[in-house]
Amino acid sequence: MQTTLMIYDGTASADSDVPRTGGVPLAPAGFTWPMCGCFCGGPLQFFAHLPVEDGVLSVFLCQNDPGACEFWDASSGANRVYLFPREGLQPVAVPETGVTLLPTTSAIRTQVVTVDPEDDDHDDDDELVPDAYDLARSGWKREPEERFGKQREVLGSLGGSPSYLEDDRLPACPSCAGTMEFAAHLEEGISWQTAMNLGGQLGYVFVCRACREGAFLTD
Repeated sequence: MQTTLMIYDGTASADSDVPRTGGVPLAPAGFTWPMCGCFCGGPLQFFAHLPVEDGVLSVFLCQNDPGACEFWDASSGANRVYLFPREGLQPVAVPETGVTLLPTTSAIRTQVVTVDPEDDDHDDDDELVPDAYDLARSGWKREPEERFGKQREVLGSLGGSPSYLEDDRLPACPSCAGTMEFAAHLEEGISWQTAMNLGGQLGYVFVCRACREGAFLTD
């Protein structure tokens, strides 16, 4: 099984067009900073800039009052995912109020990891089948005789399948009602200084490429 991990790669310029968490979003001219549609009505926090094959995924979550607005729910209005074209993007003006930016911009490099499920030491009585992302993340830079590797360096993954997510949680596109395609996992971060607040859970990014719609949830 192959997984494309996203690995922490130091800091980056806030407006760089590289894979990153934090910094400022790059968007087409005329883009308006998204506002929370759940409870608070404030500006969302920008989380990630993820160049992909057919554009750039831009991820926002509400952090104005953590726990009050349901950023973990794909249909709550407390998050947004955009699929922008690759060309013509420019830095977006940041609102003067609200929790809008992460404290640090973290660069991401990708690393394709091949994992053999037979190498996993999971309990044979466990009903859960070994998951490609979980195995790749737990094995990142793992030394012999160690149970885990340098998991905190892993900021998520691109493509593949959503890790241990039940089918009934797969979001539907708001435009065409079709089931969205999984695009990325997002982890909280390598340290508290750079962390995205996902409530200790794993973030899932989905996209409908035909409609250029996106969705986010945690589990």
